[in-house]
Amino acid sequence: MPNERFYTTRRAAIVEALVDKLKEINATGDFLTDVYDNVHPRLKFWDEVDTFPALHLNSGSETRQYQGGGYKDRYLTITIRCYVKETDAVKALDELLEDVETVIEKNAKLAYIDKQGNSQTTYDILIISIDTDEGVLEPYGVAEMLVQVHY
Repeated sequence: MPNERFYTTRRAAIVEALVDKLKEINATGDFLTDVYDNVHPRLKFWDEVDTFPALHLNSGSETRQYQGGGYKDRYLTITIRCYVKETDAVKALDELLEDVETVIEKNAKLAYIDKQGNSQTTYDILIISIDTDEGVLEPYGVAEMLVQVHY
């Protein structure tokens, strides 16, 4: 029987669920790129990445907003680092970022299993910022997307 502990951190479970969804980027349907199942739940720096395109995620700060009746809203920041290696790295990076945004928009209410085995769903996932190298590292490209998960 699952534990009824409602207010545990769910950082790792949310990152893993988002990684699973991002692995669906496969250059078919709505997607422009194919990440070849190259999505990982930990950050790597560009000099450590050897397969492109690649996505690396990392959970960051987590805050609580206390409501009445003992209820807590939780907000988790996740960094999604995107890596490409193409002749036109700026275009390739833009396409990969569009694909990541498509996944986030389609999965704002992301389903995941917490560490007690309970099924959970996020309230929403918002993109806070997107930064890119703007072609400075061409033929490599790197971007960082910061998202906020409300759960």
